[in-house]
Amino acid sequence: MTSEIIIAGFGGQGVLSMGKTLAYAGVLRGKEVTWLPSYGPEQRGGTSNVTVVISDERISSPIVDSYDVVIALNQQSLSKFEKSVKPGGVLIYDSYGIQDVPTRQDINIYSVDATRTANASGFQKMTGVMVLGAMLGLGGMMDKDAIMDSLKKTLPERYHNLLPANEKALTMGESMAICQNKAAATAA
Repeated sequence: MTSEIIIAGFGGQGVLSMGKTLAYAGVLRGKEVTWLPSYGPEQRGGTSNVTVVISDERISSPIVDSYDVVIALNQQSLSKFEKSVKPGGVLIYDSYGIQDVPTRQDINIYSVDATRTANASGFQKMTGVMVLGAMLGLGGMMDKDAIMDSLKKTLPERYHNLLPANEKALTMGESMAICQNKAAATAA
């Protein structure tokens, strides 16, 4: 099985860290993995994205044109990548600041209120972890233990005191994905 994922948002939202965490979780589970970040001045507030491919088989190229899963953390990323979701694929977006909600009927669309929830619960720096939790809650490619193992390996030791909060944010995110279209509702 191969999962092609793109995570996109503003620089500073943890987009690259989310991708790194997901990719490393795949490595720890013995999967073939590619991690391809795309940023420049974006890390100072523009848009950035990272493509992660996780597979049971060798991956021929990290370059992907369409995705099984798109995670969009802002309107610009949602507008840019909604059309890149493969038919039958999954689009997860953080609803904070979204004016133009996705309307495609051939994909499964999920809204996650991660930014507001993170801010209200004191996890402002863990919005991305909540969104990863929402993706985990939809089932499939990775489990919470793999993400936690990845965080233990990728977070600098000085931040290991935040691991319990990250685990709580993951758990909160698992139940956050709200179905936005009929295709997803009938599949559930």
